[in-house]
Amino acid sequence: AATTGDKSKQLNQYTRSQGHPRLVNALANLYSPLVGKKVDPMSEVLVTVGAYGSLFNAVQAFVNPGDEVVLIEPFFDCYDPMVKMAGGKPVGVPLRPRPGATSSREWTLDPAELEAAFSSKTKMIIVNCPHNPTGKVFSREELEMIAELCKKHDALCISDDVYEWLVYQPNKMIKMATLPGMEERTITIGSAGKTFSLTGWKLGWSVGPAPLIKCMSTVHGQSIYTCPTVLQEAVAHGLEVEMERLNSKDCYFNSLPAELMHKREWLAQSLRDIGLVPVVPEGCYFMLVDTSPLGMHFEDDGSGRSYDYRMVYWLTESKGLATIPVSPFYTDEHKHLAAKFIRFCFCKEDSTLEKAAAKLKEWKESLSGSSSS
Repeated sequence: AATTGDKSKQLNQYTRSQGHPRLVNALANLYSPLVGKKVDPMSEVLVTVGAYGSLFNAVQAFVNPGDEVVLIEPFFDCYDPMVKMAGGKPVGVPLRPRPGATSSREWTLDPAELEAAFSSKTKMIIVNCPHNPTGKVFSREELEMIAELCKKHDALCISDDVYEWLVYQPNKMIKMATLPGMEERTITIGSAGKTFSLTGWKLGWSVGPAPLIKCMSTVHGQSIYTCPTVLQEAVAHGLEVEMERLNSKDCYFNSLPAELMHKREWLAQSLRDIGLVPVVPEGCYFMLVDTSPLGMHFEDDGSGRSYDYRMVYWLTESKGLATIPVSPFYTDEHKHLAAKFIRFCFCKEDSTLEKAAAKLKEWKESLSGSSSS
């Protein structure tokens, strides 16, 4: 945002701890229709150092030693250590892929497993939607199942919605806070980095009921205190611009998923061509890939690394393809579920994807040569 004179000088100073006034007002205007209620910018919004900061504030504010936190596996890898840092116990519940699953929609929760994870010790559940790393967009029925358990056990829901604008048609994003009885127990987390593809700016936010935001603000105020004023001003300007054209295809919130959709389809087909099985995501810009059809074997190098680690190391060193293993997204109990999966990312320039296509083609040719020799 362009500023001059006295206002420009003010942007070099501390702003309000809970969030720069212009930004919290923009966020309140944006989220009020999304969460189905009028959001008070001064008491129901907290600006943090990235969504990481919001997650940290929530866990530190509400989790006490011995409390349990339900995590849907695979999960963003900071959830587990954050819970343990607060003295809590992570309780993992895996999304289980149906046999031969080719879409994130086919990764589902077992209702009995989920219910068994809740108890009198449960303080909260963290729900990431769209989900990293699967790309799953939870259906209304799935969210309602989670909501009923939260209400039954008086648990909070931390709704990590950082990819909220990266949902591919015809899928729909449903906010947990809009479900009956969930507004008063849900913290909705967003991210400027994911919303505007500016991850280096490290600005995030929490939206929720005033009593919960007040507790999180105490943690924030006594640790980070405040976020850079000039970055908050710039993000506020960006939100104001995009809200003016929210229903237009030119709005960045709409144009980005449209742009990424063809990259998603291109990557999925390139992976199918080589014999891999991509799990096509309903949201986000990540794609899980089942490598088991290739039947590749890696000798144990003595490092103790699991198969997925050895696969990604081999891909990087031998093929020049950078991916990541999926087992770190699981609790120890369920790491075996990720044994043959790796994660690709397709939010790249077309030129980068073209280079990756060439490397995948070379890999396919080398496999053909091996099978014929």
